[in-house]
Amino acid sequence: MKIEIITIFPDLFTEVFRFGMIQQAQQKGLLEIEAINLRDFTTDRHRTVDDRPFGGGVGMVMKPEPLFAAVESCMGDNSSPPHVVLLSPQGQLFDQNKAKELSLMTRLILICGRYEGVDQRVADHLVDEEISLGDYVLSGGEFGAAVIVDAVSRLIPGVLGRGDSVLQDSFMDGMLDYPHYTRPAQFRDWKVPESLLSGNHREIERWREEQSLKLTKRRRPDLLHVKENDNESS
Repeated sequence: MKIEIITIFPDLFTEVFRFGMIQQAQQKGLLEIEAINLRDFTTDRHRTVDDRPFGGGVGMVMKPEPLFAAVESCMGDNSSPPHVVLLSPQGQLFDQNKAKELSLMTRLILICGRYEGVDQRVADHLVDEEISLGDYVLSGGEFGAAVIVDAVSRLIPGVLGRGDSVLQDSFMDGMLDYPHYTRPAQFRDWKVPESLLSGNHREIERWREEQSLKLTKRRRPDLLHVKENDNESS
């Protein structure tokens, strides 16, 4: 999979992707990441990427010309066009299902918005979709892009040492993950649940399912409603 990130701060990603799973995925040849400097696609000597909004208002808006030029340069003559995503507060909320969907793409372009936003013509005519990390505003799309790269990369077959570990993550089945414990079996006055020490795989699986459901009901009951709606529509 190839992921290209269009940003005015390409150096920000240099260190972020040099560690852990993402670094290993790149070394295995399963993932290629390229940070593209948007200013390289400007045409004035000041390398301007933003301008004042029509109609007035506070702040600046990212110009369409360099963004179109950057994306079109990435596309080139490739017969397999990339899936283009704009990081935007107006976008669809990013979740595990979206991460799974994006992980199936061969090429992904992430556009990092900045300032007061991006010229609407970019959203209307250049990108395939807009994605938001949540109901809050960041100073730019760079941190959102890093989160998406991490969430998507770990779903690419072969990236994680144990592929089945992905299936046990929170949200993969529409619920939160069950609690995890490791040695020692007793730490201070707190013991590991007896079910996990039993060696009975059926009992362990039942305990995990019960705990997952209990945790989801207590902390994220909204996920259960989503799951029920999905089951009804399928």
